[in-house]
Amino acid sequence: MKRIYSVLVENRSGVLCKVAGLFSRRCFNIDSLAVGETDDKNVSCMTIVSSGDLRTIEQVEKQLNKKIDVIKVKTFDESQSISRELMLIKIKYNKSNRRDIMENCEIMKAQIVDMSTHFMIIQICDVPERIQLFIKMLQSISIVEVARTGTLALSKCTE
Repeated sequence: MKRIYSVLVENRSGVLCKVAGLFSRRCFNIDSLAVGETDDKNVSCMTIVSSGDLRTIEQVEKQLNKKIDVIKVKTFDESQSISRELMLIKIKYNKSNRRDIMENCEIMKAQIVDMSTHFMIIQICDVPERIQLFIKMLQSISIVEVARTGTLALSKCTE
């Protein structure tokens, strides 16, 4: 069972270490982690994706709420949220596969953001499953480097 934790924390040094330490001390795995400032520069939002049984998920939420630097914890599953991940992928291409790459980009709504005579960098912003599919589509081509963000998520609009 996957759970997404949206954790508002005080924006200061050491907070990320404390939250990550909470997971590691209890042997909870972090599948994805993304942190950034909110509209208030004193507050950051940590989006953490973790998996486990119901008891584990509830335990994580309780432990997060006990942390002094934590302002608010919201949890939701994938059906209750809109989530996205960003990936930049650098590939080596040639004349024979360039057209296929461009067609794959069009199908997956990815964009070529940089290009030279032998390399290109493609960006895609989508759900993690579609990003993984895009990687599989490009595996027959020479992938040079991949950089991915963690999952970002917000709860769905209800009104």
